[in-house]
Amino acid sequence: MIAKVAVVGSGYMGGGIAQVLALAGRDVVLADVSAELARANRERIVREAADYAERGIFPVDAGDTIASRVTAAGSIEEAVGAVDFVEEAVPEVLAVKHETLRRISENAPPEALIGSNTSTISISTLAEAVTAPERFLGVHFSNPAPFVPGVEVIPHAGTRADAVDAVVALLGECGKVGVPIADVTGFVLNRLQYALFSEAARLVEEGVATAESVDLIARTTFGFRLPFFGPFAIADIAGLDVYQFCYASLHSAYPDRFAEPAILEERVARGEKGVKSGRGFLATPAERAPELAAYRDEAYAALRDLVTRLGEPPIDY
Repeated sequence: MIAKVAVVGSGYMGGGIAQVLALAGRDVVLADVSAELARANRERIVREAADYAERGIFPVDAGDTIASRVTAAGSIEEAVGAVDFVEEAVPEVLAVKHETLRRISENAPPEALIGSNTSTISISTLAEAVTAPERFLGVHFSNPAPFVPGVEVIPHAGTRADAVDAVVALLGECGKVGVPIADVTGFVLNRLQYALFSEAARLVEEGVATAESVDLIARTTFGFRLPFFGPFAIADIAGLDVYQFCYASLHSAYPDRFAEPAILEERVARGEKGVKSGRGFLATPAERAPELAAYRDEAYAALRDLVTRLGEPPIDY
């Protein structure tokens, strides 16, 4: 069991990760470039936790829990000397990460697992600086770490399978969803996120819509579905033959930007058109379509009511 954890890099992401782990009953040691910074950030995350508790978005005793479970170390070496798992959360600069991971891996116990919160750097590249790299993997939390449930878990080619299993189990105990994926630059989250931003930027550059309009359309149309259904589920519900037709239209207008994916073409050719045919990217049988529609309608209505209660986000364009 992973009982004691070090978080190296105590800023906004590292501090949030420390809160998550402490609230899940782990003892956490924070480290940073100086003992003073680690102490200051420990005090900050205790204050934040108490504020979150007052707002009703953390447990009522969160401030006390984090104060009792999180300590600040004088150095990286001190922080990692007697822990089961280390999460590196230093700035996204390869030289900084390499030096930090070298210090972590040379001083952590041989059996300690080591994760990196990198958002885009391939894990195999980072592993070059790690002693005993078979215990090393990517563990990519999203911002803000206490509230976003999904975490990318990224082994490199030499990562032990039991290391992945142990980290996924730890994340589950923290109320997170650990999702193992392959090691490529940008992983899944940021490849999707930046693909969307690229097309959004083109729409503004081309004068199709303002940034405000693009944001409004994204969050009130297809983005409204995303808390409940991912892109493959959405495509299966709509119908893969419908997607094929839309790709043909888009490709005719924007041949350099839209082409039908081969995996879509192959499924439609086999008659796998989504829920209505009982198989597409998923395998939801057609007879469950009414149940799926009922879930969808309730989910969207509940989200609509939540958005109405919260009101518009405090953003100015």
